[in-house]
Amino acid sequence: MPSVAVDTRFGTLCVTEDDGAIVRLTWADDTHDAATALLREAVAQIRAYEAGELKVFDLPLAVRGNDFQKAVCAQMSAIPFGETRTYGDIAKALGHPAQAVGQACGRNPIAVVIPCHRVMGARGLTGFSGGEGVETKVQLLIHEKAGGFLI
Repeated sequence: MPSVAVDTRFGTLCVTEDDGAIVRLTWADDTHDAATALLREAVAQIRAYEAGELKVFDLPLAVRGNDFQKAVCAQMSAIPFGETRTYGDIAKALGHPAQAVGQACGRNPIAVVIPCHRVMGARGLTGFSGGEGVETKVQLLIHEKAGGFLI
């Protein structure tokens, strides 16, 4: 599958495409043949997001996983730029336990674009499986001016 690395202030992001859709975005420099039009568009949108010029990604996505994983990713995708939700909020919307939602958030295959960093614990900041962990989550939230919980 073609992929491309994008150096950002949040770390090096690796975006992977398969069959005309973005299927993965991780923190790594693990690329294979990066010349597709979709990957060039993904890089442009990531750079615009980093520059503060893009608040909503417009890329075809294909979330791989079971129906619950896809439902959690859809709920995360609906969280507006600069806002947060709790695992409990998503759990209530889906009728599943918050712990299961937290596990699905941690398995988000398309981080940043599907904004798992916008999901918080009931008592505030929680872990993050991407980049440098919680530090990266804080950087993303501050970038989106959603870091009021830090004060």
